[in-house]
Order: sequence, then C-alpha cells, then structure tokens
Amino acid sequence: MKTLFKQPLQNKLFIPFITAGDPDGKATIDLAVALQEAGASAIELGIPYSDPVADGPVIQKASSRALKNGMNIVKAMKLVPEMRKKGVNIPIILFTYYNPVLQLEQESFFALLRENTIDGLLIPDIPFEESAELRQKCQEHSISFISLVAPTSSSRIKMIAENAEGFVYCVSSLGVTGVRKNFDNSITSFLDEVKQYSNVPVVVGFGVSSKEQVEELSSICDGVVVGSALVREIERLQTSLLNKTTRNKAIDEFREFAKTFGSENESKEYV
Repeated sequence: MKTLFKQPLQNKLFIPFITAGDPDGKATIDLAVALQEAGASAIELGIPYSDPVADGPVIQKASSRALKNGMNIVKAMKLVPEMRKKGVNIPIILFTYYNPVLQLEQESFFALLRENTIDGLLIPDIPFEESAELRQKCQEHSISFISLVAPTSSSRIKMIAENAEGFVYCVSSLGVTGVRKNFDNSITSFLDEVKQYSNVPVVVGFGVSSKEQVEELSSICDGVVVGSALVREIERLQTSLLNKTTRNKAIDEFREFAKTFGSENESKEYV
C-alpha cells in the first residue's frame, strides 16, 4: 500500500473537500489546482449523491447542483487525470457512498481508481467492521482506505486507529458535516486516545470552518479536513465560475479564501 504522506510530517495537514462537478467539471479541475496552490496536502473529491446521509445542507446542495449537471462517479474519477495534467501532484482521495460502488461492481470500480491515479478511498456509510473486503482490495491496488472514527466509537477506537491507513479521520462532533462555531470540550481527550493507537496522521473534520478553529486544533492533531466552508464559497462564486470571462478571477478569489486554512509557502511531502 502506498503511503499518502512522508513521516514525520513537515507541516500540519490541510485536506480540503470539494464536490466533483460543482459548479461544473472544468471548474472542479481549476479549483483543485487552486487548492494545491493554497497549501493543500491532499484533496477529498466528493462524489455527488442523492441521499448523502453524512453531509450537511451546504454539501447536499452542492451534490444536487452537480447531479443536475450530469456528474456521476465515473465522470468524477476521470477529472483526476485532467487535474494531474494541470500540475496537481498531491494525493486525491475519493469520497463516495457505497451505493455508487455497488452499481459499478468492485472490479470495475477499483480498475477505474487505478486508471485515474486516485490515491485514497473514503466511504462514510460502511462501518469499519464491514469494510474488510474493501480494505483488502485497496491494499491489492495500492490505495489507502481512510477510516472514520467518532467520539462515540468508544471501545472501537483502538481497533479503528490501529488499522488506519493514509490518515485516521476523526469526526469532531456528532451529526452531519457543516459549519460549527465551537467544538465539544471532550475533543482533546478523544484525539489523545486516537493518537495513542494510530500509526498514521490523526486528522479532524466535520465543522472546521475558520482560521481560528484550525489554530485551536493544531496543537492537538496532525491536520484538518475543511469541507462546508469551501463548498459554501464555491456556491457564492458559482455564477462567476461558470462564466469564461470571470472564471479566472473567481478562481483567484477562491484560492485566497482557501489560504485561510493552508499556506502556499508550506512544502508538502507527497509519496
């Protein structure tokens, strides 16, 4: 299995989430380039889905926009080689629910992952205990299977953290993704427990939406996942992103916003 990040880490990880096809495929490619330039360590590329049970309203709306534009899991994966052509060399992690994988069938799905140079896989609606076959397939194809662990995982934390690949994705709070003002006071003890067992970076997501929150979390984890805040900015800029004459300016605005969470001056280590 390929390692996502060199160890020890040079900097805190910034892992942004965007929805493939929002507002269209061409914009998704340009947004990925901008995120790398803004200091992203890796990118979670979300597959639009009609029933995204783990996603809050901002990302649900993005999925709806992308689906209306005809985006699907196969088209989304084919965006990644286009990102590579434009210079994106950081890891790309496919974030998808399990139903699109079932529809493709596993062999075709994993062939497409390899063919389109995708580095990681995250499937939020598959419990760790039911993921053995997928994890095995990922190992066979040199793809990191990213595991989620929540504060309520309790006795499962050790099992999930010890078997984590790429990084372990720690859910900051209960419920769906979305912008939050504060995190629960128990997050420090939760992350300390995960770090006790994990051999890969410990990353926090679900609700990280400001520079202040990134700074707050930086001393207790190895990095952050930022989703809804970035997707909301894409929604704000969507009209300009869809207009050829204003797209470049909109991409510049998005890049500056993304720098709130990452730094274009940080040297990212990618294997």
